[in-house]
Amino acid sequence: MQAQQQLPQDGGQPNPPGALEEYIEHGPSFAWVRVLLKPRQKVDAEAGAMIYHTPGVEMTTRLNAPRKGGFFAKILAFFSAILRKFLGGETMFLNEFSSEAGGEVVFAPKMVGHIHKLSLAPGKAYYVQAGSYLASEPTVQTRMRWGGLRTFLGREGVVLFQCYGTGDLFINAYGGIEPVEVDGSYIVDTGHLVAFEHSLDFKIRGAGSGLKGLMFSGEGLVFEFKGKGTIWIQSRNVSALVGWLSPLV
Repeated sequence: MQAQQQLPQDGGQPNPPGALEEYIEHGPSFAWVRVLLKPRQKVDAEAGAMIYHTPGVEMTTRLNAPRKGGFFAKILAFFSAILRKFLGGETMFLNEFSSEAGGEVVFAPKMVGHIHKLSLAPGKAYYVQAGSYLASEPTVQTRMRWGGLRTFLGREGVVLFQCYGTGDLFINAYGGIEPVEVDGSYIVDTGHLVAFEHSLDFKIRGAGSGLKGLMFSGEGLVFEFKGKGTIWIQSRNVSALVGWLSPLV
């Protein structure tokens, strides 16, 4: 898989001038993000992420798929949302919060850990691991990319979301988030990767050599990056937690 490619055109309804005003609090272990909406500003969030909002903030629900018009486009959007749920572990729907007079809304991820804000501009994009998307401005668009059959043989099905457009994007981690500046090559376990810049080329391969190493080493798959850009790593691995808990359940 190669990260560098022409970006699609962004869509959605833009917010009024001025970036979102937000406060990431209670981190790094139990972070939430508090968003202060200006009049007529909007913010999207993963279904179930909202903790509370002030009176006057309205919520509408839409498919977790690119916004496009037309009957057939809506059918494609529906199947795209289904794929996001069953391949990527994302919810089929997003909630959009807005207020005519302004207000406050707070979001938190399902897993304990930190939250980080990324800012998008034309020509810039990020890849985000499925499950690490929390919230964004409605002008941030996403499309799904699958890591291929080999990632499922390694018991680490890898699904990425390419996020592009303009505006703020909030990602969450299991544990802390550490940015790493890459200039050359870098290798990261798939379970510890949160996001990376579109400028980086990458491929997914086994941590060791041969099929035995892929399936039984305990290390599974890794991302091998080349180029120049930033990656964000989480200090804990959800798959490792599931593997530790399973024999106890």
